[in-house]
Amino acid sequence: MINESLKTLPVDVISVQSQVVYGCVGNSVAIPTLQRMGFSAAAVPTVMFSNTPHYPSLYGGAVPDEWFRGYLRGLDDRGVAGQTRAVLVGYMGGPSQAEILAEWLTQLVARRPEIMVIIDPVIGDYDTGIYVDPRMTRAYLDTLLPHAQGMTPNCFELETLTGRRITTIDQAIAAARTLLTGRTRWVVVTSAAPAPLDDSEQAMRVIMVTRDQEQVFAHPRINATPKGTGDLFSAALTGYMLKNIPLPQAIEHAYRDVMATLERTRRYGCGELLLHDR
Repeated sequence: MINESLKTLPVDVISVQSQVVYGCVGNSVAIPTLQRMGFSAAAVPTVMFSNTPHYPSLYGGAVPDEWFRGYLRGLDDRGVAGQTRAVLVGYMGGPSQAEILAEWLTQLVARRPEIMVIIDPVIGDYDTGIYVDPRMTRAYLDTLLPHAQGMTPNCFELETLTGRRITTIDQAIAAARTLLTGRTRWVVVTSAAPAPLDDSEQAMRVIMVTRDQEQVFAHPRINATPKGTGDLFSAALTGYMLKNIPLPQAIEHAYRDVMATLERTRRYGCGELLLHDR
């Protein structure tokens, strides 16, 4: 028998995204990042893969809809969703999962309008093109993004969501502003504006766009290209915002964490993100 007088395990963040056995993407990077920052987090997997698809072999697939719906319902049954402070959404297994998650988010936000929902609309990138079900673009736009307080697309994903070609910072800002509707208050664009910031092409940019301001952040380019940097950034950003750090400063902290992780990964010659020194 369950002792009903026992308290619900505190969970600060519910992280809904991919999970891999080997590597650091999705929940496999988000959960340790949030825990390192002092938060408790519950991982809801959307897919379970042996590794990311860029390797020669890949095993696993999307979590069945019945299981996925049950994972979310279980958080309600245990009282977790009624106490959590944020929901972080990333890679989805398909449009049907997006519909299930949107139904759950609708009920959650209705009960707790103050809850932070951050969505990283994982669709693809310039080097790979779209690597999810192509219908996910419409699924993010129609079913998930309306629930987001903030979102963290990369520049390719911003182009895909808005149908706009982006080669400059001003174009990225204008495109991001079209997504500031309904509940959404801010968009943070990573790997922003592919055209070089200067002749050296050694700078990467992150662009923040809110209802009343925009800001461009530049950081050094590090010669390392492991998967999962966007997942790391969105998790760290969520954590810093939960520490009540204002959005601009939270962005700076988050991308500095990414830069430190990339430098560590490069130094050790790893093909996957190295989250801690060995």
